[in-house]
Amino acid sequence: MLTGKRSQTRLDAMSTRAQRYDAVVLSRARISPHLLRLTLSVPGLESTGIADEWVGLVVPGQFQVRYYTVRSLDSDHLVIDVVVHEEGLVTGWATGDCDGDRVVITGAQGSFDPPEDAAWLMLVGDLTALPAMARIAETVAGRSSATSGWSGGVETRIWAEVPDDLTGYLPDGVDVTWLEPPAEGQSRLGEVVEGIDWPSGEGYFWMAGESAQMRTIRKYLMRERRLPSTAYDVMGYWRAVAARQPRSVDPGPIWQAGRAAGHSDEQIWAAYDEARGG
Repeated sequence: MLTGKRSQTRLDAMSTRAQRYDAVVLSRARISPHLLRLTLSVPGLESTGIADEWVGLVVPGQFQVRYYTVRSLDSDHLVIDVVVHEEGLVTGWATGDCDGDRVVITGAQGSFDPPEDAAWLMLVGDLTALPAMARIAETVAGRSSATSGWSGGVETRIWAEVPDDLTGYLPDGVDVTWLEPPAEGQSRLGEVVEGIDWPSGEGYFWMAGESAQMRTIRKYLMRERRLPSTAYDVMGYWRAVAARQPRSVDPGPIWQAGRAAGHSDEQIWAAYDEARGG
């Protein structure tokens, strides 16, 4: 039985249909100003064997699920790297005293699926994509994917647009181009992709970042580059908005008041639905 200093986020309080696991935060460490590493104990969680696999995370006082790349999974020890924003559901929690907190983790899933005979691999992304690019690059460097049967040894290039000095985060021997985000905050990764000198032969392109930009990249790969759908994977990891839209009902106070009153998570969830008019 897991132990922690705060109340458990109950599995049955979540709306997701994915398999769910009780977990406890073992430690956290600051990797850079914008990246925080969490190590959790998650008994029963198993890897998919897919290099870019991710899990869902629900933190105390919240019902929403946020998704993070599996940086590593060894036995029941799960490591995820969390991007620290100015505000957010997970940022406020992860930057506080979260050691020992009990959370919920959803089952792992992934999408990285290069051709078995790929001669090259190109990875492009911003800070949110960096953990996945690092794990993919490690797979290429010597570990094989149990799901796809694909093995490493291909020419790999990475373009990473990050605000921090993260030298050493990616494995040695990989051709990396570090890009500093422009001052106005608008990513230039689209220009990077359009300027790529594409290798000959069979290969695979993987990219993740802001959702609207990823849609544009997909159209470019399909219409301009005419790549078959099996030759690339482009995913929206986050959504840009001009200003953060406040939630109609903040679940935090409802959760805190319910726990203080001794209510079950089912009762708290019902109170949250009622407050939202659902």
